[in-house]
Amino acid sequence: MEHFTLARVIHIVAVVLWIGGVSMVTTVIIPAVKKMKSKEDQLKTFEQIEGRFALQAKITTVLTGLSGFYMLYVLDAWDRYLDYRYWWIHAMTLVWILFTLVLFILEPFVLYKLFRKYGEKDPAKTFRIMHRAHWILLLLSLITTAGAVAGSHGWFWV
Repeated sequence: MEHFTLARVIHIVAVVLWIGGVSMVTTVIIPAVKKMKSKEDQLKTFEQIEGRFALQAKITTVLTGLSGFYMLYVLDAWDRYLDYRYWWIHAMTLVWILFTLVLFILEPFVLYKLFRKYGEKDPAKTFRIMHRAHWILLLLSLITTAGAVAGSHGWFWV
């Protein structure tokens, strides 16, 4: 069980860094960037900060997925996907899939180009849309995290 404990530690630390970073971007960085006067400064600053966070987000997302699926494997807990009381496992998987798609597929191949194109035309609208998307992802992540902590300690709410 030492490997399981290590997997749990890696999982929790990775989630804290990942979702904590999303929280920082959503509640601090985007609002600060939106207040900058020049659209060039807005775009340049956001890309510099986001570029540094993207690597951390990718690493922590991969670590979260690997450790989470390892724990499901060790516990042979795949049947939890069939039990509605474990809704938080579905939510964790959904959040992980969403972020993985965004970080590894949508952002590098679609979102970056859209951000550059529309950010040049109308940065206020671009940042407003991006900020809303970040809030949705953050709230979904926090609900999931709360459900996972409660559920993994035996509190099922149903």
